[in-house]
Amino acid sequence: MMRFFKAIAAFMCLLWCGPALWAQTPLASAPSWTSADSTSDVAAAPGDKKAKFRSAEDGWFDVSGFLDQRYGFLPIGSVITEPAVGYGVSGALAFIDKPLVGGDAGWGRPNMTAVGGLWTENDTWGAVVGDSRYWMDDRLQTRAGVVYASVNLDFYGIGEDALLKDNPLRYNLEPKGVFVQGKYRLGETRLWAGLGYTFFRTRVSFDAPESTPQLPDFERDSDVGGLAPTLVFDSRDNIFTPIRGTYVEATGWLCAAALGGDNDFQHVQVAVLQYVPLASKWFLGLRADGTASFGDEPFYALPYINLRGVAAMRYQGEQVAQLETELRWQFWKRFSLLGFAGYGGAWNDFERLENSQTVFSGGTGFRYELAREYGIHAGLDVGFSPDETAWYIQVGSAWMRM
Repeated sequence: MMRFFKAIAAFMCLLWCGPALWAQTPLASAPSWTSADSTSDVAAAPGDKKAKFRSAEDGWFDVSGFLDQRYGFLPIGSVITEPAVGYGVSGALAFIDKPLVGGDAGWGRPNMTAVGGLWTENDTWGAVVGDSRYWMDDRLQTRAGVVYASVNLDFYGIGEDALLKDNPLRYNLEPKGVFVQGKYRLGETRLWAGLGYTFFRTRVSFDAPESTPQLPDFERDSDVGGLAPTLVFDSRDNIFTPIRGTYVEATGWLCAAALGGDNDFQHVQVAVLQYVPLASKWFLGLRADGTASFGDEPFYALPYINLRGVAAMRYQGEQVAQLETELRWQFWKRFSLLGFAGYGGAWNDFERLENSQTVFSGGTGFRYELAREYGIHAGLDVGFSPDETAWYIQVGSAWMRM
């Protein structure tokens, strides 16, 4: 998905990541398959049955047993807390072809098709159909999705704008389109190469500002079509709440009229995640990423600062860079406290407007080890910035990458 549809992209992640609570990255160990005959709905000898919601190891609440057995049909629900669109809910039905635990060799991940929707308090809504499928002994992954949505946002200008900073314009994006991607693992390495294609037709509409009622409302359709080559290196020990390892992703978006769009423009993005265990109960995470755009890009497709405590698309620019660090302390049994801080900047090549914007953010949160076999910690973050105070429900890392 393109970055400018954060609400929709987050939901696509929910469909493809949320139900896919299979544990490990490709070269990590994984438990053996649970057969269809071994679910808790079938009688088992005393002591042999695995509890769905309680750990046999420490007796605490744990959903690993439930996730081991969920396949066929799975309902999904989530709360939306993105300040740019307000609080809301999302839900989906996922159809999965085998249990969620990993296989004896390699990925062992199931194929999945999901149908769902979302709604928020500012009347943002969306519907999506997504499919994730594995081929060639799990060396090739394909993804496809169809999206139709209506997203209500505030426009603060591109670059520092004194008027819009305090009086943003309300606008609506109504995208409908498709996304397809193929990704292949190179040999026995941790390197993946992929290529995606996206086409969106988006209706863009602005309400006339109250200060100038003589101006008419604005509405027009805009098409974006492009290819996205991707290269990924992934040595994380877990995709949900990593403790150690590195993730590097380099992606280019090549959008052009020849590929179905109205404008020719390009994006280049590099993201790096590093996880380091500092001690037995202290874990450090570092994130750095940067995006540069070139060409005749529609305003809603420009990169933006994406930090906890900062509203999506609040700070946009032709170039964006951001750093964030997070320290987690698993202080007692399954419970953790964490603190995070970030800094982002957005730059433009304007001559008559302020060409840079920067913002600091930070916050705190807690986690509970929800599924020990899968390395999933879940909890709540509260983020702060000069413009926002926002809270986020987190399942896994705030920097989730698949």
